[in-house]
Order: sequence, then structure tokens, then C-alpha cells
Amino acid sequence: MPLIRVLVVDDHPLLREGIKAVLAGSHDIQVVGEAGNGHEAIAAYRLLQPDVTLMDLQLPELDGMEAIRAIRADFPQACIAILTTYRGDVRALHAIRAGAQAYLLKSTLRKELTEVIRALAAGERHIPPEIAADVARALGREALSAREVEVLQCVAQGQANKQIGTQLGLSEDTIKGHVRSIMDKLGANNRTHAVSIGIERGIITF
Repeated sequence: MPLIRVLVVDDHPLLREGIKAVLAGSHDIQVVGEAGNGHEAIAAYRLLQPDVTLMDLQLPELDGMEAIRAIRADFPQACIAILTTYRGDVRALHAIRAGAQAYLLKSTLRKELTEVIRALAAGERHIPPEIAADVARALGREALSAREVEVLQCVAQGQANKQIGTQLGLSEDTIKGHVRSIMDKLGANNRTHAVSIGIERGIITF
């Protein structure tokens, strides 16, 4: 069986060491490179052209999503699995649209990492059932507009409607309308609930 060459991209050295430790016992998988940010990931991919790349989404300097897009633009055949702490369906959708073939939660790495790498090297995809369910639900929901995402991010920062309106150059009543629309679309009971849902689904960061 040919050796599966793996590139590990994460800004936490301990996680990279942990992944290498998990894969060390696999005779058919070898970690050939590491990177700690998006720019390093792109450079390492160009140099090594690994069979499978494990890519964290939350990276300094250039995030994982942008790194995936850059790599796939030059190497359409690139096989990339997202590593993330978050289940947010919006993140999953963006990652899949960017070209990721797998979405792995860091909490499950020890149990399924080697099998997923082998499956990806064989040309398969891997989206965990709970992530697939989130994505399916997301596709059935009305998406927030770019302006509504902006307003929700301001709400998450603790700003009142008047403050948000001043910052965005809109009237307080317009902001109130956006907040009502956000809560309707997210199925939220109040502003705090809307922020919680927004963070959980990866619509906003906090």
C-alpha cells in the first residue's frame, strides 16, 4: 500500500504534536510537514503537495478558509480536511464550498483520524452525521443578509440599537427592524439568544 503523505496545519504546536502522535502508529500514513498559519500552509502545500492536508479554520495572519481557496485555485485536486472545534453549520457550508472534502471536530480526532485520512486518500468524502444534519437544516433556513450579520456582530459586542445605528449610518428604527428580522430568521427569543445562535452556527465570531 502506498504511503499517505499528510500536511498538518494548526497554530497550536501541542495539537500538531498530538496529531503526529495519533498517526505515529500507522504504517501507511506519514506526516511530511507542518504549518502554523495560512501563509505557511500555502507555501508548505506548494513545496510538498501532500496526499491529505489537515487544516484548522482559525489561523493567524490568513485563516484556513482563505488558505483552502488559495491552494485549490492552484491545485484543484488538493484533498483537504477541516479541523475545527466548532460545529457551526455556516462554517461547514463555507468550508465545503471552498473545496474541503472532510470536516473533522477536534474532539473526535483520536477516534477517527486515521480512518478519515485513509478514506480521503481513497477519494471519499467525510462529513460527520451531526455536521451533515446541521448543513441540511441550514440549507432550509433563510440566510441573514450581509447587513443583518453586521448588526448581529454589533449586538454581540453589547451595543444598543442607537449605537449600532450611529456606527452603521442608519436610523435607530432601521436597526430595530434588522434585529426583529434576525430573531425571526434565527428562531431566537431575544437578542442574547440570537447572539448565542449566531456564534454556535458560525455566523459571527466572538
